[in-house]
Amino acid sequence: MNDKHLDIMKNKDGFVAALDQSGGSTPKALAAYGVSEDAYSGEKEMFDMVHEMRTRIITSPAFNSEQILGAILFEQTMDRHIEGKYTGDYLADKGIVPFLKVDKGLAGEENGVQLMKPIHDLDETLQRANDRHIFGTKMRSVVNEPNKDGIKEVVQQQFDVAKQILDADLMPIIEPEVSINSKNKEECEDILKEEILNHLNNLGDRKVMLKLTIPTKANLYKELIDHDNVLRVVALSGGYSIKEANEKLKENHGLIASFSRALVGDLRADQSDEEFNKKLQEAVDDIYDASVNKK
Repeated sequence: MNDKHLDIMKNKDGFVAALDQSGGSTPKALAAYGVSEDAYSGEKEMFDMVHEMRTRIITSPAFNSEQILGAILFEQTMDRHIEGKYTGDYLADKGIVPFLKVDKGLAGEENGVQLMKPIHDLDETLQRANDRHIFGTKMRSVVNEPNKDGIKEVVQQQFDVAKQILDADLMPIIEPEVSINSKNKEECEDILKEEILNHLNNLGDRKVMLKLTIPTKANLYKELIDHDNVLRVVALSGGYSIKEANEKLKENHGLIASFSRALVGDLRADQSDEEFNKKLQEAVDDIYDASVNKK
């Protein structure tokens, strides 16, 4: 594991950018960027266009290591190049730690949760991630209802995969997202916290990262943030607007952002470079402020 990247993720102020929309969510990401589905033909052109979008974001002067600690990439982005370098190497040269989304999407809902689909090629993917100088990984599940059996299964699956990732000398980001639309969101979060603590207490001297929905009750996850087996806890925006996400984030000490839509929501393909960089810098400034300056 890269010691320099480990130090950045443990000690530096800032936030993590999530640029990991995959196959199913790519058309939505492009549409939000102002590129309609009739602008490309087939998956190859679609992924070429989304890589152009991500390249524009990553190469922007607003995408800087003074405020951004790391960036989570989609698998194809990891295997592509920016200015002649693999994306992870380009980020590392900017002082930004590269992560990789490794899950294959969500299974159907059972017991109020959605587990990850099986990751049959995980060992091969982790080997490639090491070859591409990736520091860590991220995998997402979803909790919709306060079903104890379902939440227990979600956390068990997440930590099982995390141990496989740790064995490959990579840092796992465990992401059991609680839906912001859940009618019992706070109860879900209470159960989730206890399940995560149970697993953290059995990790020995190994560390993981956590990516969690901003909790309804401020500072609910402070015990996780301060836990000896947690490197960092980051928050997903979960569909909140950037303004609402930042306001909620400011109430949670030690919790930093790992936003996707809230980061790039005002970026458009037809913007001039000056306007594009200005909009991105405004978003970066706001998210950084919410991650660092607390109420």
